[in-house]
Amino acid sequence: MKKGFLALFILLIFISCNNSENVKGRILIIVSNTEDMGNPEKNFAGNNLWEVAPPYHIFVSHGYKVDFVSPTGGKVPFSMDPVGISSYAIKYENFNEKVENSLTPDLVDHKDYKAVFIGGGYGPLFDVAYNKSLLSIIAQIYENEGVVGGCGHGPGAFANVRLSNGEFMVKDKKVTGFPNSTEVTKSWAKEGTLLPVMLEDQLRENGAIFQTKSDLADKHDVVIDKRIVTTMFLPSSAIVAKEMIHEIKKIQD
Repeated sequence: MKKGFLALFILLIFISCNNSENVKGRILIIVSNTEDMGNPEKNFAGNNLWEVAPPYHIFVSHGYKVDFVSPTGGKVPFSMDPVGISSYAIKYENFNEKVENSLTPDLVDHKDYKAVFIGGGYGPLFDVAYNKSLLSIIAQIYENEGVVGGCGHGPGAFANVRLSNGEFMVKDKKVTGFPNSTEVTKSWAKEGTLLPVMLEDQLRENGAIFQTKSDLADKHDVVIDKRIVTTMFLPSSAIVAKEMIHEIKKIQD
């Protein structure tokens, strides 16, 4: 009986060690706590599930451990129904448990992460974009040879990141995100009038070389420049994650 228990104990240690070896590193996903846009009709802000769950799936399926952080921690609001990859991540990859227990910024050590990703939904423009602790974490990960990625409105959340030299992280780098030309046609934020800032305007103001639809062969293309990986719209969110992994590997090689 004792021998059997000892053998089981050794096996569990072996499995645990083997699993830890298979983890290639950690990636941080930043999400918003903001439920609505603050107007009387309470237009939904939050996070877009289809721009967060697919990248999460790509990261974990390639051997990375993922942590979530939000301005105030805990549960965060999402739009969109769980279908496709999003449904798979929820059912088989522990997505809900992880994201509903998001960390607070003070619990995050930037040195633990190889990359940081921000998905879309309007929420990040309201809280993440102005959270000094989160902006500092993004800057520190980037300056530690990390990769920064964003999809949709996510890049607007890191537009204000300043590096240790005082310059904006996006300065002189090709970056894209949800463009003004599309924003002004959508009722979700009343043609952008409910937003604290238009994403494209903020990126341009801070020195980014914003890529519009006319700059790209396809509006769903992914733009990569100096370890910043971005795309305009949600269909490419998983591709952003995959390209971020490629960038991580380049650094390691």
